[in-house]
Amino acid sequence: MKLWFPYKQMKNMEVLLSVKNAQGAVLHMENGTALIDGISSWWAVIHGYNHPDINAALISQINQVSHVMLGGLSHQPAAQLADTLVRITPQGLNHVFFSDSGSIGVEVALKMALQYFKNEGYTGKTIIVSLKNGYHGDTFKAMEVSDDSDFTNAFDDVLHRGYFVNIPTGGYNATDTEIETAVVEVEALFKQDAATIACFILEPVIQCAGGMNIYSPLYLQHVRRLCDEYNILLIFDEVATGFGRTGKLFAAEHAGISPDIMIMGKAMTAGYIGHAATLASTKVFNSFLGDTYEKALMHGPTFMGNPLACTVALQSIKIIEEQNYLAKIANIEHVISEQFKTIQSDFIQEKRVLGAIGVIEMKDAQSLAGFNKFCQEEGVWLRPIGNILYLMPPYIISDKQLLTLLKVIKDWIDKLA
Repeated sequence: MKLWFPYKQMKNMEVLLSVKNAQGAVLHMENGTALIDGISSWWAVIHGYNHPDINAALISQINQVSHVMLGGLSHQPAAQLADTLVRITPQGLNHVFFSDSGSIGVEVALKMALQYFKNEGYTGKTIIVSLKNGYHGDTFKAMEVSDDSDFTNAFDDVLHRGYFVNIPTGGYNATDTEIETAVVEVEALFKQDAATIACFILEPVIQCAGGMNIYSPLYLQHVRRLCDEYNILLIFDEVATGFGRTGKLFAAEHAGISPDIMIMGKAMTAGYIGHAATLASTKVFNSFLGDTYEKALMHGPTFMGNPLACTVALQSIKIIEEQNYLAKIANIEHVISEQFKTIQSDFIQEKRVLGAIGVIEMKDAQSLAGFNKFCQEEGVWLRPIGNILYLMPPYIISDKQLLTLLKVIKDWIDKLA
């Protein structure tokens, strides 16, 4: 096997299906079969495959310039996308730094936070706080703030970890009383170690790769208040949650607050090209202004601000806004919620729904052994994470296709009895 696959033990690996082409929400295989994609190719392909408007915008840009370095030069797609991202994100995120993947976007955010305090004359504020079970990427600093052994245990001896705090209980609709323990934990930590803590990074409202855990926006409001009180920067990782996935354009909107730094990727370029953005407040940005490189952000991915990627992102955002995608997402949420009511089993621990995300947490991962193969035989593409069975379909999926995905899930769980 010459091709090395991600998150896979390569010894005696099974032969994988090969995709020939794709259209809408459907993947067409080399062997002639077709699969309805229920997870948007790692949550990125929000408009489905082979979207004519995005294709046309991409071809037009290819005929102008495919890539130009953003170091010492600029171009309209990058400038226009920066303006657009500032317009559509929570108030105060006024400055945009591009990179080429979500993990790198996280690295940039953490570098911004750590250097911010150095630039402001603080010493010792180098510790990062994050949530237990969180996942922020596979590069080294991103792994340090992630709390998932499957992704990080090979490097535990070289990772310099910060603090991990508990995710609040009670789900999305938790009361202040239900989240109080988690808030008190953060406040106690900040009160004790604010002099050494630089930032708190988290995925707002839902942790995705770390278990699809949904929590209350009230917690984010308290965290924002505490970060302000103790001079700690708040970072939202919206790589997975951004661009409508949670039912709001950005998950921060559920809480009605703005972080100091926000990261986005995945759906930003609709699954066409890898790209990411890290947005910062003017307070953070201004700390990097000075007369020497010592205060500058010395980071520069080769493909940051790639014209093709920026063009795709601009067209994607235009489609979201002009075609009322939040209504499409609300319909997906409704269909999943109604169908989940019909799925009952002693093997289920909990069912959760938020926006275009449906989650069934099984009591044991063994309950999903063979599920992926079953799905392929039934004409759908779903890929659980451990004991978590989930749906994150393209927003353009039809009700019929969505119901097919949900029926396959129900059929599998029914046959466990």
